[in-house]
Amino acid sequence: MVEPFASSESAVGVQLRINGRCYDLVVDPRTSLLDCLRDRLGLTGTKKGCDQGACGACTVLVDGERINSCLTLAVQCDHCEITTIEGLTTDELGNRLQEAFVVHDGLQCGYCTPGQICSATAMLAEFDTGAPSAVTADRNDGRMRLTDAEIKERMAGNLCRCGAYNGIVAAIRDVAGEARP
Repeated sequence: MVEPFASSESAVGVQLRINGRCYDLVVDPRTSLLDCLRDRLGLTGTKKGCDQGACGACTVLVDGERINSCLTLAVQCDHCEITTIEGLTTDELGNRLQEAFVVHDGLQCGYCTPGQICSATAMLAEFDTGAPSAVTADRNDGRMRLTDAEIKERMAGNLCRCGAYNGIVAAIRDVAGEARP
């Protein structure tokens, strides 16, 4: 599919490594990563919600960190490792999160679920490395637990219009192996 406003004069080459596969593309430098994933590569698991970085439906992992793909240009990800929800189907943690979302009713319409699962994957890694949040400023004492408040704070960038937040929190808590406080 040819992207709008693309011209041969402004098009640039980019190499994206997505879900373990390399793609050499020529794109308009204004093309978002989200549009590149969906329109150019057919990876439609990543959803376009607000297209303004406010909802988190487009969350993917770039070099292991979660980003809003609607706010990121494809050219910014040249030679980066990108993981979408499709790539998490072969990931143990991604599979466990998907199963837990079903078990705990962490999804209703399912539109936000790919972004929620990508975000939860990165969030659990961030927590494990001791990255602070507004809830727990210091994890160096080793006693911090992944409480509901902690999960909610760390997942705040992902909205669910159906209101499945309790199930989302329960699913993440289950996968993290945390008992209800």
